[in-house]
Amino acid sequence: MTHPLIRARGLSRWYRMGETDVFGLCNVHLEIAAGSFLVVKGSSGSGKTTLLSLLAGLDRPSAGTLQVAGRDLLLASEAELTAYRRELVGMVFQSFNLLPTLSVLENVMLPGRLAGYHDQGLERKARRLLEWLGLSHRMRHLPSELSGGEMQRTSLARSVINDPALILADEPTGNLDTANGRAVVDLLAGLQQESGHTVIVATHSAAFDAAATEEVVLLDGRIQGTACAA
Repeated sequence: MTHPLIRARGLSRWYRMGETDVFGLCNVHLEIAAGSFLVVKGSSGSGKTTLLSLLAGLDRPSAGTLQVAGRDLLLASEAELTAYRRELVGMVFQSFNLLPTLSVLENVMLPGRLAGYHDQGLERKARRLLEWLGLSHRMRHLPSELSGGEMQRTSLARSVINDPALILADEPTGNLDTANGRAVVDLLAGLQQESGHTVIVATHSAAFDAAATEEVVLLDGRIQGTACAA
């Protein structure tokens, strides 16, 4: 029997505000197989970003269990979470998060450098990715010289440079026009179908519906149709 890449049970995250606990995520159960394309739907404030932050190891659960690729993210140390993010996770953000003083090529290479990969082989891989994404003519440009679609494609290349098992994308088409948004959908779908990456996209849009192998809808921090209780 194949074990799921992601297994969450009773996953909850709450925040203390005065004397009240405010739930960002409540009693979420998930099992996601490797190679899936999961779309997490929900309006603003539904818990999508909170879920992705927990899966990325950027935040810790308040309760429940969360294992990704056999790693327990609830019990992991900060050093273990840093290694987890470098080795297993690629992240794509709505706001691109490119470093403004680095070129496109340097931005893409950065996660590999942080993980200690050899520069020569890393640069070859980065160049291949940028050529595949139609950015070979932009490698030496700064982010300020790119269009929104080019910045998001650069962000995509950066997210997969370390060949992560899991790609997490938070509203990746939110700042793009229709044509560039469609291109990002196709690129993420291609990574899942051709390279076997597990892709999780948080979105309020229907743009990813056709690419999804699974879909969950969050409402007020819980999966729609479930209760906020253990």
